Amino acid sequence: MKRKQRTEILIQDGGALAKELAESVMQNYEYREIEEPHYGLTMIKMRETAKKSLFYLGEVLVTEAKIEVNQSIGIGIVIGMKEELAEHLAIIDAAYRADLPVTATWQTQLETAAEKIHQQKVKEQAEILKTKVNFETMEV
Repeated sequence: MKRKQRTEILIQDGGALAKELAESVMQNYEYREIEEPHYGLTMIKMRETAKKSLFYLGEVLVTEAKIEVNQSIGIGIVIGMKEELAEHLAIIDAAYRADLPVTATWQTQLETAAEKIHQQKVKEQAEILKTKVNFETMEV
């Protein structure tokens, strides 16, 4: 699983899985906080559909943390003021970069969480589609 996909799953899960995985690293390995969670602003890039050109939509508040595990540095960045989640993401990223044995067991947990998130999105979309108006069948 790629880093981007893994991070999206951990964030969309609400942080419970990220906490569980990070704690398994914290209990079994030594880690060092390089940069404690802090706030910052980052620009949001968007693609303009007609010309297919990139432009900056604006800025968003993020929380960023850097952690070192087994001489590998991990970075955790999350939108909003979520210090704990940023720290957990950094620990997980460092664990993957260090290729710790514990990361091999995480694949099934991540896939299960991804399926759960997908099912929740399908359910939400079905609820939204119930309210959709079909103008072709409306009599004017």
